[in-house]
Amino acid sequence: MNSVPRKVVLIGASTGGPSQIEQIIKSLPKLDSTSFVIAQHMADGFMPSYALRLQDKHPNNIKVVVGNEVFERGYIYLCTGLTSVIKNSYEIKFVYNSATVNSYNPDINFIFESFIPLVNDMQIMSVILTGIGDDGVSATVQLSLNGVRCITEDQNSAIVDGMPSRARQLVPNIEVHSLNDIINIIGEFSE
Repeated sequence: MNSVPRKVVLIGASTGGPSQIEQIIKSLPKLDSTSFVIAQHMADGFMPSYALRLQDKHPNNIKVVVGNEVFERGYIYLCTGLTSVIKNSYEIKFVYNSATVNSYNPDINFIFESFIPLVNDMQIMSVILTGIGDDGVSATVQLSLNGVRCITEDQNSAIVDGMPSRARQLVPNIEVHSLNDIINIIGEFSE
């Protein structure tokens, strides 16, 4: 399992998220043992061009998960549909299904929940950014209860304070920070 990340940053976002995620990605150094799994609500058709925009002049490999592929260190993965991860004896793989009946694309809760069985295998950080509704919050509660460091935006930096507000209300031990502080925390975690 040499290619398996030692650290993972899970990021969930909705309305207002693309520009905030771009700020986070652009601030990152070259990743080595850390990978990112990003669940940004967005229509499937827009995800490839968003990935290209993020990749522009950036040293880290950015991939849209569109099939069953190995989860490797040093990558930034953009999720669509019902994406999850599963572990077998020697690797962790993504499992992808299109979200024809789901409310959200991608489903943040679905991908975040799939990391709960991995909390003893790697360091995980969960981040809920700007967005309408509460997608990702119930999974973040479970991650927090399993010892994962969970962070959300403060009211002032969230473009839309729905998801962060629900996270602040419901997630035990949630850390609340401005986007700039979140960028710094993620940078330190990723070293």
